[in-house]
Amino acid sequence: MPKLTGWWKNRSSAGKVELYTRGSFHLFVLLEITSFGLAPVASAAGRTSFVVPVSLFFLLCAHAVLCGVLTSKALHWVVGRRERPTRLAVATAAATAAGALGVLVLRVTGHIVEPAVAPTLVAGLTWFASGSLVLCLRSVRRMWWVPSAAALATGLAVLAVGMPATKALGYAVGVLLGSLFFGATCGFSAWLLTTVYELDRSREVQARLAVAEERLRFGRDLHDVMGRNLAVIALKSELAVQLARRERPEAVEQMIEVQRIAQESQREVRDVVRGYREADLAVELEGARGVLSAAGMDCRVDFGAGPDLPSEVQSALGWVVREATTNVLRHGDAQRCLIRLTALEGGAVTLVVENDGAPETPAGPPGSGLAGLRERLAALDGTLQAGLVGDGRFRLRAQIPGRRLEELEVRA
Repeated sequence: MPKLTGWWKNRSSAGKVELYTRGSFHLFVLLEITSFGLAPVASAAGRTSFVVPVSLFFLLCAHAVLCGVLTSKALHWVVGRRERPTRLAVATAAATAAGALGVLVLRVTGHIVEPAVAPTLVAGLTWFASGSLVLCLRSVRRMWWVPSAAALATGLAVLAVGMPATKALGYAVGVLLGSLFFGATCGFSAWLLTTVYELDRSREVQARLAVAEERLRFGRDLHDVMGRNLAVIALKSELAVQLARRERPEAVEQMIEVQRIAQESQREVRDVVRGYREADLAVELEGARGVLSAAGMDCRVDFGAGPDLPSEVQSALGWVVREATTNVLRHGDAQRCLIRLTALEGGAVTLVVENDGAPETPAGPPGSGLAGLRERLAALDGTLQAGLVGDGRFRLRAQIPGRRLEELEVRA
């Protein structure tokens, strides 16, 4: 069963939308064949010759396949994987015009006897071709020209074969209305697919910018700490050299001062790194709520015991929240997420992060995030459990025993 559903669950949201859109357009091929291609065959009942009905049926089949191929390549162009299929679009338009004109000629010459067959075939050819051609256009203004051009060309073709003006008007109106519907449907699908991929790319860029901003912040803090101290060390070292050359006793005092500043700089760098690596639990919980909600998930955070916890515990659990939030965003397709922080009767603190939409098999090799969390929790005698719990739900549970909390509070 996982192999049967993995092809869907392991896709991104944009990939799922694209797959659904392609499947819908592929159904258009069957729709054109069954709804319009079978019309001449059904009308041939009782006739001695089936050459014309069968030929028209295969004409509609070939046209449906051609529109399907054009639609597939146009969708690749919409998402930016290939160039615009201009030649194939021109060939499809030419084949549609030739097919519709041929149907009208057969109607005038009497080879098509049933009055409803010719309008049905012309409508099927022009409607589906208009939808495929709209996918090859980017501007909405140009998309509107496709149904108008199809209706005008059809009306002129009807007049050219000698039919009355009233029939030409009826053909033109029918082609215009149907082409507008198919064109609007295809154009909206292309816009939706483009928007979904743009949002997916924006989400990735936003994550990269957040990492870059954090790196800049850390670099700025480190520069602020070390810049001044290094300048003072360089200045006092140069002064000590000059005093030593003159055999002045103040050189020793200057070197002692250099040593003191170096030790102070080392302590300040450690403070910067420690502040960079430690995570505040309250901030991480609120950040997780905001990030997951911004990603379109229903995120609920039950949080009440955090402010009274020792700083070491808050830091460790804050890293658990950060890693769990990253996993929810990067793996699976979650719609709901629950983050609960509770204190049990024995004094133990438990953090549970549970989400749905988890794939049954991981999409890539296992990372080192959970292993790092176990190391952090092991320093506090804590445990970490992570895995599927059924129905596509993934649960991460971190627990720190109450006796360890008491030791940290006594030490504080």
